Amino acid sequence: MDMLRFATAGSVDDGKSTLIGRLLYDSKSIFSDQLEAVERASAAKGDDYVNLALLTDGLRAEREQGITIDVAYRYFATPRRKFVIADTPGHIQYTRNMVTGASTADLAVVLVDARKGLVEQSRRHAFIATLLRVPHLVLAVNKMDLVDYAQDAFEAIADEFTRFASRLEVGDLTMIPISALHGDNIVTRSRHMPWYEGPSLLHHLEHVHVSSDRNLIDVRFPVQYVVRPQSAAHPDYRGYAGVVAGGVLRAGDEVMVLPSGFTSRITAVETADGPVAEAFPPMSVTVRLADDLDVSRGDLICRPHNTPRVTQDVDALVCWMADQPLAPGRRLAVKHTTRTVRAMVKELQYRLDVNTLHRDESADRLGLNDIGRLRLRTTQPLLCDDYRRNRSTGGFILIDEATHGTVGAGMILS
Repeated sequence: MDMLRFATAGSVDDGKSTLIGRLLYDSKSIFSDQLEAVERASAAKGDDYVNLALLTDGLRAEREQGITIDVAYRYFATPRRKFVIADTPGHIQYTRNMVTGASTADLAVVLVDARKGLVEQSRRHAFIATLLRVPHLVLAVNKMDLVDYAQDAFEAIADEFTRFASRLEVGDLTMIPISALHGDNIVTRSRHMPWYEGPSLLHHLEHVHVSSDRNLIDVRFPVQYVVRPQSAAHPDYRGYAGVVAGGVLRAGDEVMVLPSGFTSRITAVETADGPVAEAFPPMSVTVRLADDLDVSRGDLICRPHNTPRVTQDVDALVCWMADQPLAPGRRLAVKHTTRTVRAMVKELQYRLDVNTLHRDESADRLGLNDIGRLRLRTTQPLLCDDYRRNRSTGGFILIDEATHGTVGAGMILS
């Protein structure tokens, strides 16, 4: 059974948490004691209905304020597919949390309130989803019950979003009118909207094709751990464990190890359940090589005639996530795949206005939640690809060396 990771995004009070609560409730993915706790909390708040948003707003501050602050991950499954949901905040000051939730998503659901239409945060989140190369985008026009399920209300928002999306790089766009509160078009088609002929949201999530989104051409295997049990049963065993970031690995394939440049052949590809014929993203495997090479954590196994870029000068779009601004000259640590190196910010080329898509080339720093294009100089080479070609080898995080806190997320540009 395959898995779909999806993130919900949109403005405040557009109903993201309610939507996820409804998906969990209608797909029978919550326990009776969880439902009872939500019913009690709803009654304590004075709601005359079961507030399904309380299923995902786990922090006490979130429940008290009625807003989502942190990224909440929820898991559920149907007979067709497993799902990981990232419920991301709508407030503008939590844009960084939205970036975190969407960075690993296969699909993003952008919610829009049918009464308000597209607002600044809707555009911001749709833009960030396309910036992060989320392959599939769903525009869910929520609260259709508050506009009497009117077709023209839905189509006006759909037309406006289509015009906005034409300025972005959207791979696959689907638009669905829903009511998360009442369950219209969530799990089953709504009888209130006979004019809508598309699928329900869950049907779309179950059937959207994601396996072709992964890069199966460029072999990329960052080594995470060297397996050397040195036991009596396996005195000469040496394997290299990690997550396949691209391509297909098979026994017999000729491979190259970077940065050393030595070549060898794969003798076996193994999982926790034993050897497999082939491995592809995002499988966790151990690769064994024919030759006894010096391979360590941070090295990368690829094909000899299809290698990543080896560079110390990195151009990247960065979302800055710290209160203290980022300015040229700042020194940071860069965590890229399994390799961590030190780096300095050489220059800030421009800051991107997420709302107008305007490039401000006069900017001299990035503030909290700002997105801009930087040039970094690293102390050791990175083995990287363009982010649009491979999200795993094209993405990195920036770490403050003093606090060890994550302060930025970056996408490598060609």
